[in-house]
Amino acid sequence: MAVLKVKFTKTKRDKLAQILWILNWVSVVSGIILFSLGLFLKIEIKKRNEVMAKGDVNSVPNMLISVGVIACIINFLGGKICYDCSDANKFSRWKLVMLPYIVCTFCFTFCILVGALMCYTMRNELEESLYLGLRDAIKFYKDTDIPGRCFLKKTVDMLQIGFQCCGNNGFRDWFEIQWVSARYLNMASKEVLDRLKSNVDGKFLVDGVPFSCCNPSSPRPCIQYQLTNNSAHYNYDFLTEELNIWVKGCREALLDYYTAIMRSIGVAALLIWLFEVSVLIGVRYLQTAMKNVLLLGDLEGESDGWLLENSFVETAKYNINIIKNLGKANQISTVSGMNDPNIDVQNTNCGKPSVTTKSIPAA
Repeated sequence: MAVLKVKFTKTKRDKLAQILWILNWVSVVSGIILFSLGLFLKIEIKKRNEVMAKGDVNSVPNMLISVGVIACIINFLGGKICYDCSDANKFSRWKLVMLPYIVCTFCFTFCILVGALMCYTMRNELEESLYLGLRDAIKFYKDTDIPGRCFLKKTVDMLQIGFQCCGNNGFRDWFEIQWVSARYLNMASKEVLDRLKSNVDGKFLVDGVPFSCCNPSSPRPCIQYQLTNNSAHYNYDFLTEELNIWVKGCREALLDYYTAIMRSIGVAALLIWLFEVSVLIGVRYLQTAMKNVLLLGDLEGESDGWLLENSFVETAKYNINIIKNLGKANQISTVSGMNDPNIDVQNTNCGKPSVTTKSIPAA
C-alpha cells in the first residue's frame, strides 16, 4: 500500500510544478546562504588561528561551504526539471533522471542536517584547540625578537583587550611562566638575581600580568604587579576585593564567542534543512504523479502521487535484499561438494548438421 497517497488533477500537477520551480530558486538562495555562513565561520577561525592548535576545527566551515555549493547546483537543476514537468511531453526526457535526482537530493539534505548538528558538537574540539594554542602563545609571549614568534605578544595583548580576558584559564596562568623578556631584566639587580636563583628552571616568575589584562573601567589605577601582596598596595586585599584586571580566561571568552556563532549558524542550517525536505517531498509527489499519468495514457486525467509505493517495512526489506544480492550473480561458489551447474550441460552444435570426419588416405 502506498504511503501518503494523494490524487492530483492536471491543474494541481501544473500548480505543483510551478510552485516547486519557484521554491527551487529559493533553495539556490539558501545554498548561497549556507556557503556564506561557512565562509564567515572559516574567516573568523582563521583570524585567531595563531592561538589555536592544529586540528579539525575547520571541518564545520568546510562542510557548510561544500554543501552550499552543491545546493546551488542541485536546486538549479531541480528548477529546470520542475519547470519542464508542467508539460507531460517535456517530462518524458526527465523521466529516467528524476528518481536518481531525488535520491541524490535526499543524500544532500542529509548532509545539511549533519552540518547543522556538527555546529553543536564542535565545542569540545574547539575548546581543546584553544587550550593548546593559548598555552603555547602565552609561553612564547616574551619572545619578541625570535622569528616566527615575534608577533605573539601583540596577538595576545590584542586578544586580551578585545575579549576582556586574561590568561588561558585565568590571570594566574601568567604567574607560572616567564612573560618578561630577559633583555629587559637588570641582571645587576640583586632582586632579579635572587628571583632567578629561587626558581628551579632559572625563570623570572612574578605574581603579575601584562598591561593588556587591566580593566580600564576600574576606578583605581591598575594593579598588575604583586597581585597577591596586600602590603605592596594601599587599602588592598586580593582575596576579598574585586581585582581591577580581567578575571575571565581567554579560552572561555573565545569559546563563548564561537559557540554563539555556531549556534546561530546551526539554527539557520536546520531551517534550511527543513525547507529542503519540504521541497524534496514536493518533487517526489510530482515525479510519481507524472509517472502515473504516462502509465495511464490520459495526459488530462487524474493520477495518484505518493512518497513510497509500498509501506516503510516493505520498502526497507526490498532495499536490504538488493544490497545483499549485489555482486552475487558473478560469484562462483568454492564450497566443497558444489559444482558449477554448467559443467554437466552437453555441448550443442547450435543447430548445425553433424558432419562425418573423413580420414585422409595415406600417400
